[in-house]
Amino acid sequence: MIEITVHQIRGRCPVFKVGDKIVIDGPRIVLERTNALCVHALPVLLHYVPALEHGVKPVELDITKAEDPDHAYLQCPDPGEPFTCGGTVIFRLKKIK
Repeated sequence: MIEITVHQIRGRCPVFKVGDKIVIDGPRIVLERTNALCVHALPVLLHYVPALEHGVKPVELDITKAEDPDHAYLQCPDPGEPFTCGGTVIFRLKKIK
């Protein structure tokens, strides 16, 4: 099971707020433990979820630093101002039991 937390927002996000969570268990998004979903960010997140669920370490995927080996960090594809009216969301992913 992977817990995805909105760690930081750069600019404005119409979907998420800091602290929101998405929980994924295999092929299932656990809706009762998920605050919000965004179709723009979901493809980026789903690209790494299966590997993390199967025990691949975030540092092996080069999506964290050695000082924080239990978390993976990804961002949504919205570049924010001055290109869009939105903003970039930084997600922190962690495998949970």
